[in-house]
Amino acid sequence: MADDEEKRIWGIHTMDDNLFLQKDVIAIGWKKMGDLSKIEASREAFKEKYLKEYPKAKKGSVANGAGMLFRFAHEVQVGDYVVFPSKIDRQINIGTVEGGYFYDETVTEYVQQHKVKWLKHLPRTAFSQGALYEVGSALSFFAVKNYADEYLSALDKGFKKTALTTEGEEDESVGATAEEIVETTKDFILKELSKNLKGYDFEGFVADLLRAMGYRTMVSAHGGDSGIDVTAYKDELPPRILVQVKSQNSDIKEATIQSLKGAMREGDYGLFVTLSNYSKNAQKYLENTPIIRGINGTELVDLILKYYEDLSQKYRKMIPLKMVYIPVVKDEVD
Repeated sequence: MADDEEKRIWGIHTMDDNLFLQKDVIAIGWKKMGDLSKIEASREAFKEKYLKEYPKAKKGSVANGAGMLFRFAHEVQVGDYVVFPSKIDRQINIGTVEGGYFYDETVTEYVQQHKVKWLKHLPRTAFSQGALYEVGSALSFFAVKNYADEYLSALDKGFKKTALTTEGEEDESVGATAEEIVETTKDFILKELSKNLKGYDFEGFVADLLRAMGYRTMVSAHGGDSGIDVTAYKDELPPRILVQVKSQNSDIKEATIQSLKGAMREGDYGLFVTLSNYSKNAQKYLENTPIIRGINGTELVDLILKYYEDLSQKYRKMIPLKMVYIPVVKDEVD
């Protein structure tokens, strides 16, 4: 059997905790794929089979699904470790793989299986927030890397169930975990905007965001040559805010912002909104032109998070988010 350093640690999720815990197995589904041992042992062959059985699957899900199935059938080795967070008792279950891959056609869903030996069942409170976040992966089956040592140390005889929750002891992974959750959310928002809001559609979204922020907005007629996409007012009186938006992926150049300046009259303010960023010359131009405010993709996402609840249902459905509380370092709490 390989040394611990050579063994891999796998994380896995299931909707059938009892199957794992009572039958001493780990398993994944995709029953249409059939017996994985009958598929050529290459990732490309698994992708071809996946597309054949799930022709309506999106490109990303094909790569993820086929990759998980390939790893489960061919990369998992006897002696590898398994970390399984069970929902019924909120425990972290750690075991070792006892047998090679096999196909169990007698079960309803989780037909792809490995036999395991469960070594320890520990409360989630025994682990750092970072370790818990890693095994909370959105994937059904994945490699545990960042906190592998922590899970292995849990198998030591001297490991205490409260080892990481001692009074007065700070969990150093909390800050990093919170930041990772926030960054993941921001990445998701920006990707959804880039995917769903091109051209004129992006103008409507920016107008709705400004409305959520308390402005009265009017989207310009399509095809106008003024370069103004949205006009906004804070109240019934001036100043007028002329808004230009760009959904392009490349950085905004100085000349593009100058065109907005050329459309402004005395007393107007300008706002430029982009999903990308600004070139160095464009940033310098914005710094020297205080009546025009530039918002890049990162700043736009921050505004979306701040005013999300006031966005129209149409856009909240496009960017589905759920309000949750996440742990932060105590020093960050007012």
